[in-house]
Amino acid sequence: MTSEPNNVDEAAALLRSGRLCAFPTETVYGLGADATDADAVLSIYETKGRPRFNPLIIHCADRAMAETLAEFSPLARRASALWPGSLTLVLPARPGNGLADVAMAGLDSVAIRIPDHRLALELIAAVGRPLAAPSANPSGRLSPTTAEQVRRGFGGAVPVLDGGPCRAGVESTIIRIEGDRLVQLRAGAVARDEIERRVGVPVAVAEKDAALAAPGMLASHYAPNALMRLNAEPRAGEAYLAFGAAPQICGLIRNLSPSCDLHEAARNLFSMLHELDAVGASVIAVAPIPETGLGEAINDRLQRAAAPRG
Repeated sequence: MTSEPNNVDEAAALLRSGRLCAFPTETVYGLGADATDADAVLSIYETKGRPRFNPLIIHCADRAMAETLAEFSPLARRASALWPGSLTLVLPARPGNGLADVAMAGLDSVAIRIPDHRLALELIAAVGRPLAAPSANPSGRLSPTTAEQVRRGFGGAVPVLDGGPCRAGVESTIIRIEGDRLVQLRAGAVARDEIERRVGVPVAVAEKDAALAAPGMLASHYAPNALMRLNAEPRAGEAYLAFGAAPQICGLIRNLSPSCDLHEAARNLFSMLHELDAVGASVIAVAPIPETGLGEAINDRLQRAAAPRG
């Protein structure tokens, strides 16, 4: 078990020295590294077992830091009014931005956000550099929403700054700016209709076979150990992830939201899948989830979790 930081200053010292440190955001825990240090960023890929063609989200302390890394069009500035928050913008990389090329996976764009979490913002400011931070889990597995899930996922080998449970529970929404268009690359903790309402521009959805331009676009991702059946009633011996009224069956049941609250369901999604994994469920049947609002992000994660695994 590696020694863990007791406060932001200790976590910042680890990151400044080129080491990894997991930290909380409002969405999920991130596996942080100094985004300007190529060796540190490579450690993220090696520790997670993440494909190096899969770019990383860069977390900034404020808009001033973000604008040193990317080119902001007028539309990008309007969209960035949702920061701090669970929105990642994919923007043209600013030449000479100092980021390790491997963090952008060799692309000419960069995925940036400002997290809405006090500890995360304090940590980035204390490091004084942007942090590359994908979810703090082995690649393809369930994202962690507590420090203990990070510890279990990496067997205690990764230090983690404990900030309690994450309040959103699913990753950020990823939007690419294409001229005067917004294109959603990944559904997430900010619903598409909320972005449209606040920015005043329709948000298109990327084609399913779109080129990999942002994290979270792999077909198989966010997977528990158990196999999953979606939009299904449970069979004998299966665990059940319910939404709303749950049938009276024998076996393991977790209910994302008995009251059909999509925000509650998003917050509970990964933690309840972690719980079912921990008790050894081999198959998880999942109730239908509406596609409206945050249901889009929940269904996106469930479909990727249930996809065939290579």
